[in-house]
Amino acid sequence: MAAPTDMVMDVDRPNPRLNGGSPRNYLQNGSPGSPYNGSPRSMHNGSPRRMGLDFVTLGMFIIDEIHFPPPQPAVQNIPGGAGSFSALGARIFSSPPVLSRAVGWIVDCGSDFPPALRHYLTEWETYCLMRETPDRLTTRGLNEYGEHDFRAFRYLTPKRRLEFTDLMPEMLLSKSFHLICSPSRCIEQVEGILRRRSRELGVDVSKRPLFIWEPVPDLCTPSQLDVARQALRNVEVVSPNHMELCAFFGISGSLPDSGAVDRNMVERCADEWLSSGIGVEDGPGAIVVRAGREGCYIATRKQSCWLPAYHQSPEKVKDPTGGGNTFLGGLAVALARDKSLVEAAIWGTVAASFAIEQIGMPIRTVGQDGKERWNGDRVAERLELYLQRL
Repeated sequence: MAAPTDMVMDVDRPNPRLNGGSPRNYLQNGSPGSPYNGSPRSMHNGSPRRMGLDFVTLGMFIIDEIHFPPPQPAVQNIPGGAGSFSALGARIFSSPPVLSRAVGWIVDCGSDFPPALRHYLTEWETYCLMRETPDRLTTRGLNEYGEHDFRAFRYLTPKRRLEFTDLMPEMLLSKSFHLICSPSRCIEQVEGILRRRSRELGVDVSKRPLFIWEPVPDLCTPSQLDVARQALRNVEVVSPNHMELCAFFGISGSLPDSGAVDRNMVERCADEWLSSGIGVEDGPGAIVVRAGREGCYIATRKQSCWLPAYHQSPEKVKDPTGGGNTFLGGLAVALARDKSLVEAAIWGTVAASFAIEQIGMPIRTVGQDGKERWNGDRVAERLELYLQRL
């Protein structure tokens, strides 16, 4: 085994959103009583070592084959999977050499794992556990895209999904966890992580990390709704996309004529989940609905708002694969660093903008000024441009 490389606000809902203000107004005023407000955690004496990880994903690494509508040709051997893209989202907001190592994830390397890809991932300088599994092929998948946001996915080789038992001790101490799974597995993963933290590491049960749950699309069905409600009480944030959320209720999240997001239906379904309770104790958690080109919908029991997508021109979006996962990596690491829910969703929005500008991963460079850039842009500059539009 290789060594690792390197808000919840509360929808009593008067329905002017965010007390009648804009997201910009909310950022200025903050959210009284929110457990996710405050300043970022300081680093220990400026040392490159941190007290622990901010983010860990239990999503898988997958090598993707992507098929688009004609005449665009298919592409192969693209690094992907929920684990890769969520780690990307967290990494984009975590500069090396310190913050980058607060991003934890696991890559299972099969006998066919490309050496160039290994080198590429190592350059991220994250806390990445690359496990050698020479008796198997690396998990590979086929993504197919069509008109009207059609998407299909299937595995080309047997998958090796991650469990809470795979986490190293330092990973167990992460401040946040990204889970992409069915409702029942969500419950199992949360309970397993908390149990291991307590029994193996002696962590006080009151010191609870943040759990961000991304439901898997094929199990977003009415038959799963009851167990999904149980899962909601185990996580701080749930984040389906608009189609997945509405599918739990047996309805479409798109308008029949235009195919656009049915915002009214999204808000109604989100309200139902909020009423049933998200989070432990009195259920003060949040739902963040990812809605593609229309941005995202953020809601708690007291407040809600829509945030626009970063890219408003379809020409800017080359491949949506992994955009939602990248969003959640950015969101999770922001919450772990005590940002408000709206700020976290803004981080997620900006992170996702880098993921969808090309097929596969964005290009990372370091300029003569020593500053890191993704696709030629500094993250802080892109973040400021987005804030100016709110």
